[in-house]
Amino acid sequence: MDSIRDNIRSIIGELPEGVILVAVAKGRSLEEVSEAVDAGIKIIGENYLQEAEEHFKIIGDKVKWHFIGHLQLNKVKKVVKIFDMIQTIDSFRLAREINKRCKEIKKVIPVLVEINSAKEPQKFGILPEDAEEFIREICIFENIRIQGLMTMGPDLTDPEDLRPYFRMTKDLFEKIKSLNLSGVEMKYLSMGMTDSYQVAISEGANMIRIGAKIFGRR
Repeated sequence: MDSIRDNIRSIIGELPEGVILVAVAKGRSLEEVSEAVDAGIKIIGENYLQEAEEHFKIIGDKVKWHFIGHLQLNKVKKVVKIFDMIQTIDSFRLAREINKRCKEIKKVIPVLVEINSAKEPQKFGILPEDAEEFIREICIFENIRIQGLMTMGPDLTDPEDLRPYFRMTKDLFEKIKSLNLSGVEMKYLSMGMTDSYQVAISEGANMIRIGAKIFGRR
């Protein structure tokens, strides 16, 4: 069985230039996450505040921390203290709360808008057709910086079947970028996970979120 270090080396070795790797620490032990950091991981993605707090206590600012789970309003105050980016902005109320809490601690936080690319009713995220209007609404907030889009895509067995969702999100990314909105800097397109990151990269992702291929299947 390959070690975490070997897995990371192998992934980094095959990534095209300019593609950013986020190691997904969901359900992983402090030892595993520390090993990933020692092996060269620069960004840790966390789904849950409680797990993030435990990891952050020991690892601290050796790495950047990205929040990649669904963020509840009552967790925002603590989340903005730890994290360097929030990838899952999916409502005006959430954006407003993040802005308010960041203002209190004099922080400006980069965020990505989560797109529900498959329009699944059970999933979080902004519908593609509402994205432009949503971004226009939240770009007024002074303590958040919109820096791109994130999508999960539907749960499909064959990663190839995710292509249309990734492509549509990339097209949306380019469209919003072309609007040159004030307070919006479209830099990051976060798409693709362990089974789908290669497809996502070929469709324009420049940030990928990988857990199992680094740490092994849970």
